[in-house]
Amino acid sequence: MPKINGNEIRPGNVLEHDGHLWSAVKVDHVKPGKGGAFAQVELRNLRNGSKLNERFRSADKVERVRLEQKDQQFLYESDGMLHFMDQETYDQVALPADILGDRRPFLQDGMIVKIEYHEDEALNATLPQKVTCTIVETEPVVKGQTAANSFKPALLDNGVRVMVPPFVGQDEAIVVNTETMEYSERA
Repeated sequence: MPKINGNEIRPGNVLEHDGHLWSAVKVDHVKPGKGGAFAQVELRNLRNGSKLNERFRSADKVERVRLEQKDQQFLYESDGMLHFMDQETYDQVALPADILGDRRPFLQDGMIVKIEYHEDEALNATLPQKVTCTIVETEPVVKGQTAANSFKPALLDNGVRVMVPPFVGQDEAIVVNTETMEYSERA
């Protein structure tokens, strides 16, 4: 495992700290008037989801863990667990549904998702950056409404509300960015 200095930690890095695997959620570099600089890092435990705030000085060494990523197909959800299948080996793996957080409604049947593994243990799931959804309810298109930054609310087929441009109407397919949860383009 490669060791990195405390000031090299970036959001998204996976670290081994105190015998557990942690993902760096937020990193603030602090240079106080007195004393040495340090990185204030918010960590999330990859196994149980607990959070921890830790200070790392530039001289501190931490182990950076590389996770193996595999594309797997979403099969179904049961008892709060999401079931995925490796398309090459047909092995199945289950992860808790809350691992996707507020992006869970964007998971669709048969969708290909990146599952991150440490050795043989599945730890995390990442949705594709863009997902196509259908608008089920929005205000009608108003002719002549061309203001550059005017958006209107729309309800998607998965129950999520997003803001869309005024020219997008009901029953249209749109592409939504799953990272920002915002309208991206027409499908």
